[in-house]
Amino acid sequence: MIINEMDLSDAVIVKSSKLKSAVWNDFDKVRKGEIHVAICRHCKKRLSGSSASGTSHLRNHLIRCKRRASCNGVGAAKRVETTPLELAIVDQTKHEHSDASVINSGLDQRRSRFDLARMIILHGYPLTMVEDVGFRVFLRNLQPLFEPVVFERVESDCMEIYAKEKHKIFEDLDKLPGKISISVDVWNGGGGSDDSDEFLCLSAHYIDETWELRKRVLNFFMVDPSHTDVMLAEVVITCLMEWDIDRKLFSMASNRTPPFGENVANKIRDRLSQNKFLYCNGQLFDVSCGVYVINQMAQESLQSCFETINKIRESIRCVKSSEFIQESFDERRDLCIDDSARWDTTCTMLEIALEQKNVFSLMKQRDPDSCVSCPSDLEWERLETVVGFLRVFVQVTNTFTKSSNSCLTANIYFPEICDIHLRLIEWNKSPDGFISSLAVTMRKRFDEFWNRNHRVLAIATILDPRFKMKLVEYYYPLFYDSSASEFIEDISEYTRALYNEHSVGSLLASSDQALDWQENHHHHHHHHHHQHEDRLREFDKYINETTTSPGQDSKSDLEKYLEEPLFPRNSDFDILNWWKVHTPKYPILSMVARNVLAVPMSNVSSEEDAFESSPKRRISDTWCSLRPSTVQALMCAQDWIRSELESS
Repeated sequence: MIINEMDLSDAVIVKSSKLKSAVWNDFDKVRKGEIHVAICRHCKKRLSGSSASGTSHLRNHLIRCKRRASCNGVGAAKRVETTPLELAIVDQTKHEHSDASVINSGLDQRRSRFDLARMIILHGYPLTMVEDVGFRVFLRNLQPLFEPVVFERVESDCMEIYAKEKHKIFEDLDKLPGKISISVDVWNGGGGSDDSDEFLCLSAHYIDETWELRKRVLNFFMVDPSHTDVMLAEVVITCLMEWDIDRKLFSMASNRTPPFGENVANKIRDRLSQNKFLYCNGQLFDVSCGVYVINQMAQESLQSCFETINKIRESIRCVKSSEFIQESFDERRDLCIDDSARWDTTCTMLEIALEQKNVFSLMKQRDPDSCVSCPSDLEWERLETVVGFLRVFVQVTNTFTKSSNSCLTANIYFPEICDIHLRLIEWNKSPDGFISSLAVTMRKRFDEFWNRNHRVLAIATILDPRFKMKLVEYYYPLFYDSSASEFIEDISEYTRALYNEHSVGSLLASSDQALDWQENHHHHHHHHHHQHEDRLREFDKYINETTTSPGQDSKSDLEKYLEEPLFPRNSDFDILNWWKVHTPKYPILSMVARNVLAVPMSNVSSEEDAFESSPKRRISDTWCSLRPSTVQALMCAQDWIRSELESS
């Protein structure tokens, strides 16, 4: 007998207290003889209600039930119990609204699935969590109608989210008014062992049409160990071409750490230069991370006092092990052991130890057999010098990382880098052989960074209306003595060349736009257009001859900008807003500013990464074991979703 044709007039209602599944909130179960029937409280459809049939088919019906979905959600919070027997035996059409108060808002399975996938991406959860027993129990009790998903399903959903978000990023990049700079970071797979997989992270840095600085991860791919430098360079260029930004690049920032070494960077630059895609023949294309070079100099400083620092660590451990000894030290400045993976904590440990170095010496004098291993006077003296170095490095690194934004405009770096430059010159002149020798080592690393980046750094600060050329003119004589004028002129020439190339590009763009307009309107206005053009050509000539006097308006945006007084310096100055407001006044120079200020002079966006002893970041253990294509999708989508949340 078909269930929908059964006569249920003498059916017996099954008490709801015996029904454990929450699905029975939307069904009434009746029994006639040995047959159990489940009747939908919304559309009155009859389904099998036997225990052997389970409840999955009931959940599936609720998903498709149009009457249930059309109910408003107000009544869901106030469920009213009705007489089940009425619903079982009364004609459906006669009483189709008798259960109007029994409402349960519809569950969108697809949306819920994708919400789950986005949560996993956003917070970096393991994809396998969807199969964890505890998570399944939690979901079943929270929403029994939600169909559990398996690893393969959530992985597929994550890939679909990635594809949709990628399309949005592609459209954003396509309509950008300016150029794009990219940064290349090297990541390690989980575990951090020497033989772990390595990944390259390509990120785009740009200033959008609202004059907001943006950073978006574009690619995150595993490096094939068999790849040569040429092959790896081709992989990166292919990624750029897939995003259709190989013609839109301004600069590329990297740390020069294997596998993305100097040869790879040079090959990418040469390839793009051959295609005439880069400004100034690619001389401004290749930049490196300022935070990275500071990190390296800090490591060299610590290495110079390695044994002394170990003595202090052991002494602090000894002090910490004895409450009696601790009483001798200043409670206001508690001695602490550093985190060897973060050099800023080592600086803090040494600063506190130096403040109480007399107590260390006194403890050793009182008890020569004490575990306190006190440094000698010379070691203390040298340590104080090294801490002076580290303190400067910490302050500058904090300036580069402690920002309200995830990335900084390029003008921020020049004053801080110049301060380090001056200090290295002073340390190099020290009569103390230890200090001068250490300064020479650090200076060698710094000079490599400076020679590669000083033009971009200087041009960025010239585009800061608070400094213009003045900061360059102030610092360069301190660096170069009698040769300063040559270096200043070099910066001026590159600034003019960059401006001129933007000016030519602006004219070409305007010409292209005019041609496009003419082509679009040619068929409709062909005759009228030629008549109008012929009449006004002589008028344009007349205006040009009668309104332009010799020398009038011959100055460029750049010249006008540099001649005007400096903008007052204050801590609340917003350089991007300044250029946004002054774009009508300096239309071409504002294009230069848009491109230069987006150059990523630091690949590091967080304090944790900036002070890490290892320059390579690591993928979480929960993701590194996945397929490379899945890792890329998760890492990119996570960046895009987080960026969207931050900007909303």
